[in-house]
Amino acid sequence: MSLLDPVTIDRPLVDIDLGELAAVSAELERKPASSAIKWAWERFGAGVVLAASFQDCVLVDVAAKAAPGIEVVFLDTQYHFAETLWYVERVRERYDLNLTVMQPLVSPDDLWQTDPDECCAMRKVEPLARALRGKQAWMTGLRRVESPTRTNAPIAHLDVGRGIVKVNPLATWSDADIAAYKQDHELLEHPLVAQGYPSIGCWPCTRPVADGEDPRSGRWAGQGKMECGLHGWPQA
Repeated sequence: MSLLDPVTIDRPLVDIDLGELAAVSAELERKPASSAIKWAWERFGAGVVLAASFQDCVLVDVAAKAAPGIEVVFLDTQYHFAETLWYVERVRERYDLNLTVMQPLVSPDDLWQTDPDECCAMRKVEPLARALRGKQAWMTGLRRVESPTRTNAPIAHLDVGRGIVKVNPLATWSDADIAAYKQDHELLEHPLVAQGYPSIGCWPCTRPVADGEDPRSGRWAGQGKMECGLHGWPQA
């Protein structure tokens, strides 16, 4: 039997066999992104959610075909560009998404000016924790080429900090792969991409980048910050 065949977990998820999970991840390295999504969907069912940043809809498109009805979570930090909120609605309508919008428990403030790490913690990390409560796995659009902190990201592994499985179906994809998929499948493009925003976060901490610059150099520019805290490292 293939390691990708769905099985029933009859033990607490924190006790999942890490050797088995590593073998699944290795097998998925040689398969299309849809295989990782199907494996997670068949293994965990409603216990898996897809966290989407909506800077593009590549992962949403693949997931909508591989796992129709999967719950998609969007973290509304209250600081998203108006274009991002518009884009979320267009994508939701196009795929008839099972969309859950999570908001922070705090009101808008100026913390992003003085402590961006804490701002991310309250507006992204904490809302995600609530979205994942009671879940067994979560899925992200994280890719290895995006930053040095993501170079070794596996397809599937145990998210130690959260005690659940994390699946990165697009981990092996290059920027060229993303661009080709968008074109081949005629995906809806985020309006800010054409304005020089290849990586899109909150408006106070995101700027456009020049040709030849690292695509993520517009995120927290000049602050020595590379991650918002959703993707902790090292990973097991």
